Amino acid sequence: MTQSNFAGLATGIGSWPGTDVREAAAIVLGEFEELPHIVELPDRGLGADMVGRTGAIMVDVELDIRTSGYRVVPRPMLAGRRARDFLTEDLDVLEELWEVSGQRGSGRTVKVQAAGPFTMAAQVELRHGHRALTDRGALRHFTEALGEGLRLHCAELTRRLGVDVVVQLDEPSLAAVLAGSLSGITGLDTVRAVPEPEALELLDSLIETVALPVAVHCCDTDVPFDLLRRSRAVAVAVDATGLRRTDFDGIGELLQMGKTLMLGLIPSETPVRPPHWRELAEPGVTLIDRLGFDRSVLASQVSVTPSCGLAGSTAEWARRATGLARDVASAFADSPDSL
Repeated sequence: MTQSNFAGLATGIGSWPGTDVREAAAIVLGEFEELPHIVELPDRGLGADMVGRTGAIMVDVELDIRTSGYRVVPRPMLAGRRARDFLTEDLDVLEELWEVSGQRGSGRTVKVQAAGPFTMAAQVELRHGHRALTDRGALRHFTEALGEGLRLHCAELTRRLGVDVVVQLDEPSLAAVLAGSLSGITGLDTVRAVPEPEALELLDSLIETVALPVAVHCCDTDVPFDLLRRSRAVAVAVDATGLRRTDFDGIGELLQMGKTLMLGLIPSETPVRPPHWRELAEPGVTLIDRLGFDRSVLASQVSVTPSCGLAGSTAEWARRATGLARDVASAFADSPDSL
């Protein structure tokens, strides 16, 4: 499979408002016809957030919650059990909806999401309270545990639904990890930057283990486009509102490499005034024009998403946002020159 699994379509980033997984999954399956995703419902609480959910996917890593956040523990505890229960429930509901709607054998592709290894190592503490990122052996172990966990998770999804699967790694902490700007336990406790060559090797080793098309989602303003261009990732997802002129060269080189740009053009939080799809499409068109690419690139190498997860929006806006993403993607595919 190639980058076409991500390009020229609309999809979600992952999270959704509320606690009703059946309703959320039904909406996502119906609205994102080309690339539905497994919904994440962090409003359910402990274990349903991005870090807890990813911990449930990883192998040979157990997490529990402390006042400062998630920490590695030697045996399964409440937070880890809750996270695994939520994940199993979500897969059960998705499988039921898939069968009822007659989707088995339909040829559709489903996207799974997980926090990437650098964000997990930045957000999770080791037993002594330091970020896992401070221990290079722990960072490598997290990478291997996540890669193997995702491989098994995707294989289970394929077995249950009879679908192709693609993977999205959420890396909101990646820029800080590369810059060495994360704080330690105290102000005197520094967290060394991970050199780009090491980060690239770890990321590529994970993608090689998963052996499926992988997109990396960075909602930070300092997206490491050069590293991601050189990586095995076939797509990069970004918040279009956070892009700066200094990002343009990196984006252009990414597209020249044939990778997909997943543009977060749809507000992820409920706007004061609901925008028209044409208004939301304009930044994507302007970007491609400024880069000097033919607008056909909007159909062949760009996909449309909300700017980030939709957990912070209302249920009404979340549904509307999916429709707007579809409308913009359709316009990019059908009539980019008229925009």
